[in-house]
Amino acid sequence: MEKDVKQKALDIIQSYQGPRLRIMEVCGTHTHEIFRLGIRKILPEQIELISGPGCPVCVTPVGFIDEAIALAVEYQAVVCTFGDLIRVPGSKSSLADARAKGANVKIVYTPMDAVDYAQEHPDQEVVFLSVGFETTTPSSCLAVSSAREKGLKNFSLLTANKTMPSAYRLLKDSVDVYLYPGHVNAITGTETCQSLTEEGISGVVTGFTANEILTALAVAVKKSKEGKPFFVNAYPRVVTKEGSKKAQELMEQLMEPCDMEWRGLGMIPESGMKLRKEYEEFDARKHFRMQPVVGHGNPACRCGEVLQGKCKPSDCPCFGKACNPQHPVGACMVSNEGACSAYYQYGGDMK
Repeated sequence: MEKDVKQKALDIIQSYQGPRLRIMEVCGTHTHEIFRLGIRKILPEQIELISGPGCPVCVTPVGFIDEAIALAVEYQAVVCTFGDLIRVPGSKSSLADARAKGANVKIVYTPMDAVDYAQEHPDQEVVFLSVGFETTTPSSCLAVSSAREKGLKNFSLLTANKTMPSAYRLLKDSVDVYLYPGHVNAITGTETCQSLTEEGISGVVTGFTANEILTALAVAVKKSKEGKPFFVNAYPRVVTKEGSKKAQELMEQLMEPCDMEWRGLGMIPESGMKLRKEYEEFDARKHFRMQPVVGHGNPACRCGEVLQGKCKPSDCPCFGKACNPQHPVGACMVSNEGACSAYYQYGGDMK
């Protein structure tokens, strides 16, 4: 049965003979799985896969890294972060560089780890770097809620939380169909993506197995032939119309929309999430009275264009030379979900 599903999907995909079909896999995990599974190699020439801005580390702007370094170095805070972010270059250095020079930068696995550390070390200021989309934002909200319940005064978030719909709208003219990230839609539900069809935006929600990705691509090919905007949930075992109501309510209670800068995409109105006024005591920027920071990335790096689908990683002059996983110039080479790291890791297939 599983073989039949895969073969039927392949038959639909490989029989496509229409005009060029640009499909953007928004999620970085999709990008890596598509490479790992060799899916790009079996697509007809008319189908172009584009890597999009769905890697949270990749779209985090340089200025945010500079802020995090300032917190660790100038404000002497304990900066807690997920592993990928520590090696992302800021304007002059990275958090890894700061740690090597004595700054207290700790890798954690959940925001609650940072809350626990703050509770155990009441004499230290602890800041969690809250980076991510709708998938991970609820866990940051839960951490803030827990910190308040525990009466902690030494815990705060440096936020760079983002929401996906505004990015879909921004890039719609460069894409024919989106492969929507299954884990994001598991939280948000399908109503937003369904409503985007009214704005001429098409997409398919999918999971991460070979069968799920191939099925989603087959659906995209088949529906595109109808010549009108569409939305299909091809991941119904995980994604529902309603999504996670508890996660949505938690985000609504603690956070509100704000304008947010995205690496490569610039400032996108109402695309970010910040703590509401009632919780601003846990906002690191307010807690430390930080001044606005403007970051300056390496001008040779083309991560911004990669994230917009304007070029492939292999088009960047730094790719595989000055920029590699051991010495990354841009965020897309650092992250395990980054397009540049996928191209570098799997090599050869630059379609």
